[in-house]
Amino acid sequence: MRIAQIAPLHERVPPRLYGGTERVVSFLTEELVRQGHEVTLFASGDSETSARLVPCCEMALRLNPSVRDHLPYHMIMLEKVRQRIDQFDILHFHIDLLHGPLVRAIANWTLTTLHGRLDLPDLVPFYQTFRELPLVSISNDQQRYLHNVNWLGTVYHGLPRDLLAFQSRAGGYLAFLGRIAPEKRPDLAIEIAARSGMPLKIAAKVDRADQAYWDTQIRPMVEAHHPDVEFIGEIDERDKENFLGGAAALLFPVDWPEPFGLVMIEAMACGTPVIAFRRGSVPEIVTEGVSGFVVDTIEEAVTAVGRATRLDRAKVRAEFDCRFTAERMARDYVNIYKKLVSKRSRSVQLEMLNQRRQEWYEVRSSPARWLKSDLVLGGLPPAVERR
Repeated sequence: MRIAQIAPLHERVPPRLYGGTERVVSFLTEELVRQGHEVTLFASGDSETSARLVPCCEMALRLNPSVRDHLPYHMIMLEKVRQRIDQFDILHFHIDLLHGPLVRAIANWTLTTLHGRLDLPDLVPFYQTFRELPLVSISNDQQRYLHNVNWLGTVYHGLPRDLLAFQSRAGGYLAFLGRIAPEKRPDLAIEIAARSGMPLKIAAKVDRADQAYWDTQIRPMVEAHHPDVEFIGEIDERDKENFLGGAAALLFPVDWPEPFGLVMIEAMACGTPVIAFRRGSVPEIVTEGVSGFVVDTIEEAVTAVGRATRLDRAKVRAEFDCRFTAERMARDYVNIYKKLVSKRSRSVQLEMLNQRRQEWYEVRSSPARWLKSDLVLGGLPPAVERR
């Protein structure tokens, strides 16, 4: 198939550091190429891919100090997509809602994966207006917030099997990986670690929007619990394997409707169990007592720390291999692509048949045209529309 992947421009594909959506787009793109598809990636110019790259800005916007407004660059990307629409069987968008007006007339040529939170009330009128857009969620929980829209299914994220190595023996610390943000609740991770008597290592970035939260709430907690709480900062893919694989468990105490939580399956790939709060996608991702524990309170999380250290790490990795590989993710998406193409083909065929039927009626109403028409012999029956 000829597939276009349209990525956000905030980070490169794949990102050097933090960037969940761009990382997933990269995994999907590379796996689709590996499976023999013709893939074009619309992304920042510093992206790295085995697909054909259409650069839509010089470098990842978040890392470019001269960029103040991201929107113009995304509009440039949409124009580049528009100029090439007829080159693809499927346009797969990962940029939330910006493309809605552009592709509305050709909705069945598109697929949109919604990577973010969907519980925001402002999203409802948009997707009600553009309800013909084919949508995919990354967890079933996401679909609770948007009704009467064109959901085609849920596709869980996946990682390449060899991306993160399995580590059979854990170190003596707990891990927190992600962003320093109120909804990620690093404060709860610190409290859980302190009450369980285990050291905590925090590998996370601090966005400008969350700088005050870090300065006033989290940094004082880290300093108060030093040296049992260590803040490492933002880490890259190479460091992630050792960081997650060496942990006794990953703490994921989120306090928002988490759309997926990529770090949970990254930990599983290393054999590291997950202790996560029951929010959003968590109960769909963590298999209770196998790959970790789903908890509702700090007390339950503290108890789960001891239980997690006794889990079979090989079974945690097996859960990843069964459910969360890039190969499975790409296969699920290709099945949806094929359904869209098939539906589109049937729609075109039906349109052609109806057009032929209309011609039959027009010719039948005029004796002169009837005698000259090729519909005289074996003409199209009026009932063709009901096939």
